[in-house]
Amino acid sequence: MLLRRREARPPARVRDAAVTGFEVLDRRLPAAETAGLLRKAFPDHWSFLLGELALYSFVVLVLTGVYLTLFFDPSMRETVYRGGYLPLRGQLMTQAYTTTLHISFDVRGGLLIRQIHHWAALLFLSAIGVHMLRIFFTGAFRRPREGNWTIGVTLFLLALLEGFCGYSLPDDLLSGTGLRTAYTIVTSIPVVGTYLGFLAWGGEFPGHIIIPRLYITHVLLVPALLVVLIAAHLILVVYLKHTQWASRGRTNRNVVGSPLFPHFTAKSTGLFMMVFGVLAVLAGVAQINPVWVYGPYVADQISTGSQPDWYVGFLEGSLRLMPPWENDFAGHTLMWNVFIPAVLLPGLLFMVLFLYPLFEKWITGDGLEHHLCDRPRDRPVRTAFGVAGIVFYAVLLLAGGNDVIAYSFRISVNALTWIFRIGVVVAPVLAFAVTKRLCLALQSHERRVLSEGVETGYVRQSVYGGISEDHRPPPGSLLYRFLVRELPRPLPAPGAEAPRRRRLRAALSTWYYRNRVELPATPEQRRRVDEALASPVGERKP
Repeated sequence: MLLRRREARPPARVRDAAVTGFEVLDRRLPAAETAGLLRKAFPDHWSFLLGELALYSFVVLVLTGVYLTLFFDPSMRETVYRGGYLPLRGQLMTQAYTTTLHISFDVRGGLLIRQIHHWAALLFLSAIGVHMLRIFFTGAFRRPREGNWTIGVTLFLLALLEGFCGYSLPDDLLSGTGLRTAYTIVTSIPVVGTYLGFLAWGGEFPGHIIIPRLYITHVLLVPALLVVLIAAHLILVVYLKHTQWASRGRTNRNVVGSPLFPHFTAKSTGLFMMVFGVLAVLAGVAQINPVWVYGPYVADQISTGSQPDWYVGFLEGSLRLMPPWENDFAGHTLMWNVFIPAVLLPGLLFMVLFLYPLFEKWITGDGLEHHLCDRPRDRPVRTAFGVAGIVFYAVLLLAGGNDVIAYSFRISVNALTWIFRIGVVVAPVLAFAVTKRLCLALQSHERRVLSEGVETGYVRQSVYGGISEDHRPPPGSLLYRFLVRELPRPLPAPGAEAPRRRRLRAALSTWYYRNRVELPATPEQRRRVDEALASPVGERKP
């Protein structure tokens, strides 16, 4: 008995010490409230990991970026290179390019860190883009998450700026070509463009202060904004909870998933290690941005086949497809061939992204909360718009390399440019029509499954010689996935005397939601579907 009491004393002391420490901490910090977060439910579906990929690639960017800042000098002061790369030794170049070569060839592990940083930047932007597509196609931007959608679009815009600034810092021939294009874009803005160009570059191109200014923007201003917005985004995710796919036990009024600790923490930590490992392997075996091949930037030279990174490649394509339209007005040249594709087009693109949740809410008249994900097939028009946007972007991205494609396939670059000009108008329209029909066809297939059952693979032959397929009733999980869907009805048509704005709203609503395939369901199934789609407690219909 005495031995058992002695064995029981250490655990009791540890338990008492833990309780005392927690009480002391809780008196000074909201420890009890924070402990409740450990039981927060996180989604299990793989598509929700896209946001984590963006977060962890950003962490890798910060870690590698801190290392690179210890050795990089953004000065545009000219110096003679005397480093370890023999083909460029003795050449005149800026200090920014010299230190980039120094990091690549003379700093231990410098080239590996540089390439990890570059690959992480590409993964960061890719993950944000695909994550936004997932949110768009599933309708996760609807109330109460409109603010988080706005933060996400802003994050994507800032990530584009951050990527361009980092891409321009080495001051090699390729990045200098990109800066020359950026200077042309800025100066194409009517009235104020020249002043803005002189202000940013400190005079005419190439200037002597643009690289230091981009460096401050890249390592201080934009990262600070990214950290603040990422923190706000995560806080809203925790507060508003995540959306979820409709299935048994998951409704519009509950949240189902794995607890933060230990399940989600273990999986998320493993994902972070995998991201870091994959980026390290890519940096070790896949060369990217070999600045020593391009050489230092010289204003009257350009590298052959120069292409920007994919996230700004669509701007390059839009510039190459735009006809050479210019006008002279009051002694000023209006460069429509640059302003429209490089300023107006991306401005309209991001304006559409920012305003789309409000637009869809306006044409549906829906003010309720939504916590269930839409299946893309159930919203044909929205899905078709998303696919058309992807095709539009893809055509512009391909057009950004029209010279390389023409050289590789031995075709006329002028003919290829006209093919892309036609494709950038026709291809999105075809993609819209095909996607919409595919969504409706998938809905029709589900109706057939609900009406006839699931094919078993067996064939029956009647006594009269007729052959028919054998079917079995669909399982409950399939019924739930098919029937639990939120399909808004078109707004009723107003009278001819109604205001034009109201008639336009009704017409858009009818065009958006008139094409649908009604699925057969029993009254009991309808009742259960209504229960699953019911608004959260305390929510009233508008």
